[in-house]
Amino acid sequence: MDILYFAWVRERIGRPRETLETDAATVAELVEELKGREDRYAAAFADLSALRVAVNQELTDFDASLEGVREVAFFPPMTGG
Repeated sequence: MDILYFAWVRERIGRPRETLETDAATVAELVEELKGREDRYAAAFADLSALRVAVNQELTDFDASLEGVREVAFFPPMTGG
């Protein structure tokens, strides 16, 4: 699946996207897998309350299933103004 990173998440990880094969069943499991890869991922995902996630371009929660998912995107909350 494609993993997309936006704003400061992209800056901490150092890349805008990557393609990943995973056995994770949920977004939360995917995050734990990513955090275990390198310190930069652990830093990006240290505070999940500061992140939002979209699965196949639809906002969702971290307990969302990854079954059949093609794309997961991580980004900070958006503010208006």
